[in-house]
Amino acid sequence: QLQLVESGGGLVQPGGSLRLSCVASGITFRHYAIGWFRQAPGKEREGVLCIGSSGFTTNYADSVKGRFTISRDTAKNTVYLQMNSLNPEDTAVYYCAARNTRGLAWDCRNRGLDDFGSWGQGTQVTVSS
Repeated sequence: QLQLVESGGGLVQPGGSLRLSCVASGITFRHYAIGWFRQAPGKEREGVLCIGSSGFTTNYADSVKGRFTISRDTAKNTVYLQMNSLNPEDTAVYYCAARNTRGLAWDCRNRGLDDFGSWGQGTQVTVSS
């Protein structure tokens, strides 16, 4: 049974950094694309970054370009979201989500929330002085 667990959130000052982790269990991890999404208070959930089973990455949010990166460690069944130069607008609950590609060609481009079938419980990131 697929389970996703996020961690690494917390309170950070503007300009600071955090690294979020998403650990997957119960799956053949290498067959899954993993996306990071976030939801700020009063706003819709939005995509941040995605990494395919091949390691190809896709950026969903222009606001994080050059500041956030996504990576995966297949040996640890973990996907990371490195967040640098954080600002208050990055405050949100961050979720990871998984898509089973079944070993087929599937990339993250032009994908939405409905393309990911399994979600973690989220981790809160608060950027404030």
